[in-house]
Amino acid sequence: MAISFGGDFLVQRKPEDVFDFLCDPNRFGPLLPDFQSMTVQDETHFTVKVNVGISHIRGAAEIKMHRDESTRPVRAQYRGQGNVPGGNVNLIAGFDLAGEAGGTRVKWKGEAQIHGRLASMAGGLLEPLGRKNVQKLIDGLQAALTVNSEGPKSPVPETKL
Repeated sequence: MAISFGGDFLVQRKPEDVFDFLCDPNRFGPLLPDFQSMTVQDETHFTVKVNVGISHIRGAAEIKMHRDESTRPVRAQYRGQGNVPGGNVNLIAGFDLAGEAGGTRVKWKGEAQIHGRLASMAGGLLEPLGRKNVQKLIDGLQAALTVNSEGPKSPVPETKL
């Protein structure tokens, strides 16, 4: 079963700042829905654990991720594969960045392919749940890029004597 997703959003951050955020799993990893933990192997490889579950199939998924494309400050793409309760998953997620109106337009798209008992038993439930979780992630990314304390600081107002 394949699930495709995509969309875009605008944030008031420079493309370089957005790119740096998207290339740092320690910053965006905890935004994944039902995040448990993460282990970073090197600058392009990490493993993330998340809780998953549909109906009676529940547990932790461990997904090995690799940033396979990285062009600063315009593109970052990840590929992953792992085990989920009742099957396995292969996924790809890419982000294209473009400067726009004092900020950055983030266009994102991806696909998840789910195989095994989970796909056959969950059937039509997987796609709406997958879309809901992807939207939670995108909402979290957008919020973090809007209010993240590691982003650009607003200037301190001058005090006149």
